Formats: sequence, structure tokens, C-alpha cells
Amino acid sequence: MRRFASLLVVALGAGPATAADIPADWAFKPVLRPGVPTVKGTTRTPVDAFLLARLEAKRLTFAPAADRRTLVRRLSFDLHGLPPTPEEVAAFLNDAAPDAYEKLVDRLLASPRYGERMALFWLDLARYAESDGFKADDARPNAWRYRDYVIRSFNADKPFDRFVREQLAGDELFPGDPDALTATGFLRHYPYEYNAVDVELKRQDILNDLTDTTAGAFLGLTLGCAKCHDHKTDPVTQEDYYRVQAFFAGYWPVDGPLLDAVARKDYDTKRAAWEAKTAADRAELAALEGPYREKMVKRERMRFAPELLALVDMPEANRTPLQKQMAAMVAKQVSADGKDVGKTMKGADKEKWDALAAKLAAVAKDKPADPPRVPAMTDTGPTPPATFLLKRGNWRSKGENLEPGFIASITPADPTITPTATTSGRRAALASWIADAKNPLTARVIVNRVWQHHFGVGIVPSSSDFGVGGDRPSHPELLDWLASEFVTSHGWSLKKLHRQIVTSAVYRQSARGAANDADPDNALLWQYPRRRLDGEALRDAVLMTAGVLNTKAGGPSVYPELPAEVKTGGWKVSADPAERNRRSVYVGVKRNLRYPFFSLFDSPERVEACSRRFVTTTAPQALTLLNDAMILGHAKTFATRVTRDVGNDGDKVVTRAVELALGRPPSSEEKAALVAFLRNGGADAVTDLCHALLNLNEFLYID
Repeated sequence: MRRFASLLVVALGAGPATAADIPADWAFKPVLRPGVPTVKGTTRTPVDAFLLARLEAKRLTFAPAADRRTLVRRLSFDLHGLPPTPEEVAAFLNDAAPDAYEKLVDRLLASPRYGERMALFWLDLARYAESDGFKADDARPNAWRYRDYVIRSFNADKPFDRFVREQLAGDELFPGDPDALTATGFLRHYPYEYNAVDVELKRQDILNDLTDTTAGAFLGLTLGCAKCHDHKTDPVTQEDYYRVQAFFAGYWPVDGPLLDAVARKDYDTKRAAWEAKTAADRAELAALEGPYREKMVKRERMRFAPELLALVDMPEANRTPLQKQMAAMVAKQVSADGKDVGKTMKGADKEKWDALAAKLAAVAKDKPADPPRVPAMTDTGPTPPATFLLKRGNWRSKGENLEPGFIASITPADPTITPTATTSGRRAALASWIADAKNPLTARVIVNRVWQHHFGVGIVPSSSDFGVGGDRPSHPELLDWLASEFVTSHGWSLKKLHRQIVTSAVYRQSARGAANDADPDNALLWQYPRRRLDGEALRDAVLMTAGVLNTKAGGPSVYPELPAEVKTGGWKVSADPAERNRRSVYVGVKRNLRYPFFSLFDSPERVEACSRRFVTTTAPQALTLLNDAMILGHAKTFATRVTRDVGNDGDKVVTRAVELALGRPPSSEEKAALVAFLRNGGADAVTDLCHALLNLNEFLYID
């Protein structure tokens, strides 16, 4: 009742709720749309009224509006992750229309650069990577297709509820849709030690990852705390944990072909014809290669218990769903498929192998080209393996057999599950529950993540812990109002949500950099919070300022040069220099070798979901910006760009360099000092000037 009483107080204009008014289990209660409070200050959107209600209670108000140059730079970095060009700045400054700012917002939201920027925070949550992790850290060559799916989804403003459903159960809910199949790559980004012998444990690790990541990313819950016992603080039991896990029990990773129904039928027809034509030769070749393949895998087979090897050797049709999962994990290690057995042959066998290989090569033109493939997820079949409550979380200590179920404190009713011919229907039921407008967590969580994107800290600072042990919302009524708007008025549109936030007065404030005893941490947002660029945006800003940013979209990842002291670890530098200068979202993500510049500026390891990057300030960051070969090289390129644009006149060089780097002209004092520096700085003075500009706080921070 306290929560509803606090909402009533706000609606009557008597004052906002404070942390003391918020019940511990507030996030598990339904979203109720509060009334917009009446305030004295000037508002641009209802968002401002909720914030001013708290500020005015402490005798505070918003800071003055930021100037136009600051706003265009702030918006450009927030929505594109890139600085505005001097031409874009000038166009905004010269636009006298009363809706000039709103037009700028709409233009930025409509650009394909928007999706590339927004994808970054979701890839952090999805623990997206292009390698397995662990010691082997094997490559995942087609994982980039999921990254492109995320970018496309943000650019198309795909409704968030659809975005949720596709990633958890695209194969079940939207069969035949290649995009929906690609979306299930969300469930494939778990770290995986493929060469481990304890496959039963690895299966449980995968199930735990799927459960924990889904709950954290979509529901903002630390569900994993209930894997060994009832949650210590949240209304979540251990039984809840394993009932949610049961939705994933039949997980079956596949590398699915990206074909629509028509293309798939054509491919299958041509493939069947080729297989029929070559059946005899392929069977003879397989029989010839069999003993050699067995010899190749004999050593690996010795690592596994006989009962596990028996699963690999038995016909697939005879395996239970659990045996199918186990056999696949073992087979990955004891199979010689794909290896060139012919190289190991001699004598008559080699001659026979060469003859058969030549016959197959002669009809290779009839074999349809393999379609592009994507790492995806489906089920072992309509009936998944059983799920048990694991005592103390130990997979060897099985307790009660559990059926799928939702978190009982949110939805006590059992799910309605409809199996398909090839899947269990369980993930579809889970996805529909999470994406239901009545779920009290989903809309609140994503709205809070978007708020965090724009202000550095969410309305709930612990953005993936909405539980009792997490932080209380600083503005609970605002959070619920935004969540209600997002679902009922905006149709789950993220672009409309972004627009609503960035057109508010609170977003347009200046960053005064001052302190205030009434709110020393600026939790009430009486000024705009100055923020440093993340590593990806910083690299992109350097490339763009130097004039070499390659804006090509999509496709396989690129691999820029590494510092000389870094061991490559399978990092194959892209041969084309232009490819190395593509946007940072397209740089390869290896778990055991993060791109050093990103790692230095606090990018996550992508081993588990990351909901918020915490910003560090370290000496190596400053030293890298001063001494790193990449930065020095781009400073030189920047200098070449400036002199190509304006020649060698000192006044013009300084003006152009400052405009490109900082989005403004130099002051008279700055110009005098910098021109004097060029006059006395020697042959590399322009490069040194450009290098210095790339090191300024004004370049590194968003005001």
C-alpha cells in the first residue's frame, strides 16, 4: 500500500516519493501509470515534471540550457557514437526554425549510424563474442551475423517485444524467417570449452548461462543467486530457478542456413539430386576413409568413458533427447569429419582415393553452393530432457523433477506450452511471458537501460538488479510513467523513447561542473552529467577526425593492427587498410584477446552479460593517447587532412584543426597561442598540434 499511497501523493501534487516510500519488492508490482506532477519550473516534456518535483522539494532547479554547439555534439555522440562534422554543426547553428532541435533529433534517429551505436549496449548484455573463450578460444566465424541482426533491428525500430521474442524463440514463433533464426544467436553466445571431457558439467554450465543471462538482460534479475538455494533477498525460490531453466532444457545449437522458404526448397531439390547422383561414389569413399578416420580419433576417444562413446556410436534415432545433447558434445572432439584423410594414405588406397575424389570433382558443378549459415538455437525435438532441482546447484545431486514455470511471485499460473513438430514450444512460452505488457519487469528494465545510456546512470542504478538487494529507483514514478508510455503509447518503440528523453529540458541542460550540497552526486539531475567517451566511440572519433573512418556497414568483422608487444592469439590483421578503419562495432571480439584499446577504456570481456560499463581513469590511458602508434599515426593523418584542406597558413590550420576535433572555432587566445606554437614548433608542428587536440578533455568527454 505504501507504493500506491506515494503515487497518489504525487498525483495530488503534494510531493514525490522518496526512497523511504518505496517497498523492497517494488519491481515485482504491476506498472501503474502515475499522474504527471504539477511543478513551478518550465517543462518541455512530462519527463521534466517528474524530475522538477524532486528538485523543487530540495529548492533546486535545472541548470541553464546548453548552447547549440554543445547540444549537437552531445546528441551526435549519444545517438551515433560519432562527433558531428563542422558542416552538421553549422547547419544546426544556422537553422532558425523553432523545431530545429527536434529536426536534428529525427535526422539522427533516421540514420543507419543510430543502429550501429545502439547495438553496442545490447551486445554487452548478450555477452556477444566471436570466440569460445577458455584456453582454446576457438573462433565462431559466423557470429557476426547476430551483430548485424541487432544493428538492423535498432535501425528498423523493431518493437522491443518482437525483439525479445525473436531472440528467445525466433525459430518457434517465426519459422522460415531468416532474421528470426539469426536472432536466436542470443542463446549461442555462452562461453564454451568444447574440448572438456566433463560434458555433463558443461551442459549444466550452458543451461545456467542461458537462464542467468535471459533473466539479467530482459528482466533485470539476479536469478542465478537462486541456483543453490532460495534467493537471499528476492521473492525467488530455488524451484523458480530450475522451472525457468526447464524452458531451455531441450536446447540444440545449430548452424542454420539463411534461406527463405522458396530458396530453401530450391536448395534442397538441387542438393537431393546431387546426393542421388553421387551416392555410390560417396559411400565407397566413406568406406575407404573409415579406418583412417578411426585411427585419427583413437587417441581422443581414449579420453572418454565407454558409456559416452556408446552414445556417439549408436544411431541418432535411438538416442534420447539428453543423449543427443551429450553425443553432440563428445562427437565434436572425437570426429575426424572435415579433415583431409587423403593426405594420410599411401599405395593402392591412395590411388583409389584420388580416383574417387576426381570423379566427385567432375560433378562438383552440379552441387549447389552451401548457403550462408548462422549460429542459431532450436530444440532437440518436441520432448526435451527432464529438469531437476539440483541440490546446492550440483548437477550430480538431482532432486525433484520440475516442469517449466514462471517466477511464482510474478505469475503463479503455469505456462501454456504448445509443442511443434520439431520443438518443445517451451521457449516460445517463456518469450511470450517476458514480452507481455503485463510483465512488471520487462518494460521498466529496458526503459531504465535507455535512460542509463543518455545519463550514465539509470533511474535504477543497478540496471540488471531490480531485486530487493538492488538500488531503489531515484524517480519511481518517472520510471513507471516512461514504462507505461513505452508500451501503451509508443508500441514498444525504442526510437520514440529516445526522442522523448532527448527532447526534454533535463537532457538539454548544461554541464556546469559544480557541486551542490543538496545533491552532491547529481542523482536528481540538476545539471547534465559530463561523461567520458567509451573506447569504441573514442576510436571512431579519432578515425573520423583524421578523415579516414570507413562507414561501410555490416559483414564479417575486421581486425586492426595490434601493438607490437601484444601476442596475436589468432588475431589476423585485415589485409585492407581501409577495412581496419571501419567503425568499432565491426571490430572482432575475441574473448581471450580483447582489442587492447577497448580493453584499456573499460570494455567488458563478454564472458557474461555486462549491464553497465564502469569508467576508470588510469595512467595507461593517458600514456596510450600520448605514445601509442595508432594514435600517433592518426594524428599525422589528421595533420595531412588539415593542410590538404586549408594549406599551410597558420591561422587557417589552427581554425580547421580545432573545428574538426572540437566542433567549434578556437577562441582568440587559443588561436594566438596555437599559431605561435606552429611558428616555433618545427617540421612536425601541425602533427603535434593535432596530436594535442586528440588528447584534450574536451575531445574525450561529452559535455
